[in-house]
This record gives sequence, C-alpha cells and structure tokens, in this order.
Amino acid sequence: MTQTIAPRVRPLVLLFLAVVGALLAGLAGAAPVSAHAALIGSAPQQGAVADKAPARVTLTFSEQIALSDGAIRVLDPKGKRVDTGKATEVSGTTYAVPLHSGLPDGTFTVAYQVVSADSHPVAGAFTFSIGAPSVTSVKVSDESAGGGVVGALYGFGRYVSYAGFIVMVGGAAFVLACWQRGAGVRALQRFVAAGWLAMTAATLALLLMRGSYTGSGKVGDIFDLGLLSDVLQTKTGAALVSRLLLLAAAALFIAVLFGAYARPEDEADKDAAADSDEGAEGADESEDGYSAKRDLTFGLAIGGGVVAIGLAATWALAEHASTGLQAGIAMPVDVVHLLAVALWLGGLCALLVALFRAPADAPIEGSAVRRFSQVAFGSVLALVATGIYQSWRQVGSWSAFTGTSYGQLLLVKIGLVVVLVGIAYISRRWTAQLPETAATVAAEHTEDLAADAEKEPVAAGAAGGGDAKRTAQLARQRAAVDTARLKRLRNADPLRSGLRRSVLAEAGIAVVLLAVTTALTSTEPGRTEEEAKAATSASSSSSSSDSSSDATGALTLDMPFDTGGQDGKGVVRVDISPAQVGGNVMHVYVDRPNGRAFDVPEVKVAFTLTAKKIGPLPVTPDHLATGHWTANGLQIPMAGNWNIAVTVRTSDIDQVTVDKNAQIG
Repeated sequence: MTQTIAPRVRPLVLLFLAVVGALLAGLAGAAPVSAHAALIGSAPQQGAVADKAPARVTLTFSEQIALSDGAIRVLDPKGKRVDTGKATEVSGTTYAVPLHSGLPDGTFTVAYQVVSADSHPVAGAFTFSIGAPSVTSVKVSDESAGGGVVGALYGFGRYVSYAGFIVMVGGAAFVLACWQRGAGVRALQRFVAAGWLAMTAATLALLLMRGSYTGSGKVGDIFDLGLLSDVLQTKTGAALVSRLLLLAAAALFIAVLFGAYARPEDEADKDAAADSDEGAEGADESEDGYSAKRDLTFGLAIGGGVVAIGLAATWALAEHASTGLQAGIAMPVDVVHLLAVALWLGGLCALLVALFRAPADAPIEGSAVRRFSQVAFGSVLALVATGIYQSWRQVGSWSAFTGTSYGQLLLVKIGLVVVLVGIAYISRRWTAQLPETAATVAAEHTEDLAADAEKEPVAAGAAGGGDAKRTAQLARQRAAVDTARLKRLRNADPLRSGLRRSVLAEAGIAVVLLAVTTALTSTEPGRTEEEAKAATSASSSSSSSDSSSDATGALTLDMPFDTGGQDGKGVVRVDISPAQVGGNVMHVYVDRPNGRAFDVPEVKVAFTLTAKKIGPLPVTPDHLATGHWTANGLQIPMAGNWNIAVTVRTSDIDQVTVDKNAQIG
C-alpha cells in the first residue's frame, strides 16, 4: 500500500508561536494599566482658589485604598513638601493629609500614589491655589502607575501565571477524568510539568516585582529587600506567598500522578497477562489491583481538587472579586470561573498534545475524547453562568459595554467564546466517528502492517542463530520500522486529521482568549469607571452651580473630547472669572475619563461672538501644572452669547476642537 504524506509544520511549534505572537501584540498595543480605584472628590477641589490656606487636604476614592509613607504629597510652587507626611483614613474611602501652617499664596500640587483594594496601583495629581494662581515649578509625570518596563514585565508575569495554572490544572484533570492511560505518556507529563514550572517562576517574579510595580517603577528596585518586606505585609503579598505554598503541594501531586499512578496500570496489565491461566485466584488479585487504582484515583482527585481550588482562590481573594459589590458571593463565583476555564482550555491543550504526541501503538481512543467533550460542555455551562454574574457586577449597565474599555474587552471575550464553542461543535462531529478503544484503532491497521511486512525480506535469519547481538539490533530496527508505519497510518486517518485540525484551531483561539482575559483583570471595571465619571460630573456641576450663583458670575464649561487616537479621550473644563466684559482670568483643565489630570501637548482656546461678527479671538494659555493651563488678563470686548472653542492635541497628529456657547457679561 503506497501513500503520499505531505510535509507539515509541527503543530505544537505553531501553537508556541501563536502564544508568543499574542503576547507581543498585546504588549505592543496595550495602553498602560488602568487603575481600579478612581479619585471622585477632593477638598480643596481641583482648580479651586481658596481665600486662606486649608488645614488639610482630603481625597475621596471610589473604593478603599492602601496608604504608605508619602502616599499623598502636597507641594508648594517651588516643589517643596508642605504636608506633614502622615495621611490617615477619615471615613470609608476618604483620606486626609494635614498641612503645615503659614502657607504662602500661590498654586499647590497634590500628588498621590496608592494601591487600590483590588491590588492595582493608582496615581495622579491636581492643583489648587491659595489667594491667587501662580506659576509652579512642579512637574508630575503623566505616566500611569504600573506602566513602563516594570509594568510590562508584571503584565507578562500575570499572563504566564494564568497560562501555567490553566495548563497544569487542565492537563492533570484531563489525565484523571478522561484518559488515565495518559499518565504514562511522556508528552503529557512534560506538558503538565511545564505548566507547574511556568506558574511557579511567574509567581516568584511577581512577588519580586510587586514593590517596584506599585511604587517607583524602577527596574533596580525589583531586588530591594526592603520593598519585598513591605509587600509581604500586604494582601497581594500574602496571596502570592500562599500560591507558592500551594504550588509545593501541587508538585507532590504531580509526582504521584506521573509516578506511582502511572506505574500500577502497566504492572497490572502484566500481572493480568501472567495470571490469565490461574483461574479464580488470578481474578481476585486483578480485582484487588483495580480497586487500589480506583482508590488512588479518588485520592488524587480530592487532593488535586483542593489544591486547584486553593490556587484559584489566591486570585479571587486579592483582585477584582475581593472588593466592590457582593464580594462575599463574587469570590467563590470567581473561583468556579477560573476552574472552569482551566478544565476547558487546559484540557483542550492536553487533548491537542495527546492527538499529536501519543505513542503510535497506543493512540488516544474515542471514548477518552468523548469524556473530555462532556467535561468541556459542563465547563462551558459554568463559564456562561459565572460570566453573566461577573459581567453584571463589573459592568452594571448597557452603556458601559460600549462606553468603557472594560466593556469593549468583555465584548471581544464574548465573541471569542462564541467562536470557540462553534469550533468545538465541529470537533464533536469528528469525535463521534472515532473508534471507541485504542485496541480498535490498532486492529484497523494490522492488515496493512502485515502486508507491508511480507514485502520485505527477513534479514534476521541472515545473521545466523549464533549472533545474538546482531539479532537484537535487527529486532530493534524492525520495531522502529513497525512503529513508523503505524504512526504513518494513524496520521493518514481522515477522522483523526480532521479532529487535530479543529482542536488546533480551538487552541489558537484559546491563546487569544487568555490574552484578553488577562487584559480584563488589569482594566478598570466599567461600573467603577461609570461611577467615577458620574461623581466627577456631579462635582463639576456643583462647582459650576456655586460659581454661577456667586456675585462674581464665574463661568465653568465641561466639554468631552475624543481625538480618535490612542489615549485620545478626556474632558476639558474652562473656568472664566468673573465672566464679565473687560479683564478676566481663565483656567483650562484637561482630565482623563477617570478624572485624573491629563497633560496633553497643546491646548488652544478661541472666542467668537457670531451675532456681532467678532472673532475668532485666539488665546494660548500658559501651562501651570499637570493638566492645568491659565491665561491672565483675558479681554472680553462686549457682552453676548460667546462661542468658546477649545482645541486639544494629544499627539503629533491627533487633535480635535470642541466648543460650547455661553453668556458672558
């Protein structure tokens, strides 16, 4: 029988390249990590001009934060600290730092860098003035907390830790629940061990990088033992240490699974063959062997399940699920969600390894594939149920699906899951046609092997009966030839080829799905972002209302903008005082959607009185501080309904002009 086998690129190499490509694409195109706690209020407010120096500065966030020395700093126009350095919790999510007495007039900068309750760093700055605004020498970096090289490495470490968890748990569950013979397959052993190694290495790296990630962001601080000591006292540090301890237990589990558990099956098969003629006594011994195997399987399932639940809990207890709405329900739901992902995607990758790397004389049987299909179906049901709850909890409204980064990523994830389920349905069609047992698979090709063997001369007899070494060598060669033929025939099987292609496609999409899921865990939830926007808007409206009712008639306008480029969304606020004919003082503030100051490259303002055909009158304000510009001596020639247009440039090529009409004078 002659067959032509087309050359093919190793599918596992393609899968590895897909993982690397997805990681590089995600790291190259991802914006800096978004904070999960947002500043929703302060006293004094951003841009406020106080008649006298306040005794303290208070900040209100959307959730609780962790404070450290220097977490909240207040700097005078020369950059000198004027706070006492001891920030304290006032109530709930409000925190305060006292100020020294006798502060001079001028513009002061409030800079904060804290850690939100879900473990993500939060940083920002705003300004207020005493007496009158002034030029300040303070320059606060606009780089988001958790950004830079350390932020990228930390994000990569998170991805690897998730991937390692999925591979280790899903691969081990696949062996125990679907294909127990796979415990003796070297490729599956390496697969699960690689997951353990990846997760362990990533956890150690995250523990070392944590202090720098939430603090300075400097690579040199990664090995600072003082920072490491501080990290160990935090919730995230405790979770990472607990994960390492559980990984030690997981190492013992893996050693038993691929050691003592893999050996008894082969020995039991040999004993059964040897005792096949011994009657009832042999049957009793075989029954005892099978009973011991069942007991060991049960013990491994219980022990492995406890370790897997514990590992999943180290994420649930320290991240999104641990804070916010219904945390007591969200944490166990998050554990179930993570386990379902591992059983489905990790088992899928283990199936892919089994299809391509299982021994040619003992390929994975159809019954094992069908058992995994049932496990995957149950996992998908659990994912849908827990995913719906998590989506409601983290997004909260339909507008947040399309109006926030978290909602948009969630829509992408849902789309990928739908595609993955569709391909899985195709895989089930191939699965239904596979032979039930490995013995059936081998029997299908016995005649072909026998026919090929008859065509070749029997070289073993030529060696002579006395040359035992030569005979053994020829026997090994013959066995290698038979194995190669069996592998060729197995690979030529259209049913298995179709299943391999569909499972490989599933695994490729799963890699992208994991990248999106990792990005979701590092993105501010839609509900939090919407609440922060609402609080900021209410604060601005209150400020505007107070100013309009003031005898001076001050004017405040808020205008959202979107330049269309990366990091191009925000809100520009224009304050004009006293908003009368003649000289005025104008302040321009640019904020990100989450309320943080946004230091864009350029801001320009133009005034037009259309009814009198005056303008546009251009004004280029001076940059005062991060996200803050001012223009003194702004002249308004006459009263009327003026059009105020603000041009915001966020990059060399991305800019937009937004405008509003307002009565001045």
